[in-house]
Amino acid sequence: MQNWHEWPVRVYYEDTDAEGVVYFANYLKFMERGRTEWLRACGVEQDQLRADQGLYFVVTETDLRFRRPARFNEQLLVCTQLTDFGRARFGLEQNIHRATGRELLVASRCVAACVDFETFRPRRMPPALRGRLAGESRS
Repeated sequence: MQNWHEWPVRVYYEDTDAEGVVYFANYLKFMERGRTEWLRACGVEQDQLRADQGLYFVVTETDLRFRRPARFNEQLLVCTQLTDFGRARFGLEQNIHRATGRELLVASRCVAACVDFETFRPRRMPPALRGRLAGESRS
């Protein structure tokens, strides 16, 4: 569907366990930041989306496969790509690689839903928003 969006992240001490290895739950934080930056690259600011249209994105499912550990002070790349698209949801593939050598560390798929901010019920995405996410407004 789209090219991969890449967002760099460095592993800080606070991201690691006592052995200097990234604590597993922190990969989810890295991926959340990667999704936010992917949305920005699509021209979507989440706070504006909520203020202007009362819409919000929530992750409804995720699946992670841990392949190799990342360690303190390493530079990583969070790579995000749209995989499928519905009226009120979209799927993403997200992988985390070492920046040097591009070794795959974590492979993930997730689904996000568009919901009404007040009720948290699913809402169809407006056509302009769908177009941005699908890459229609980017060159």
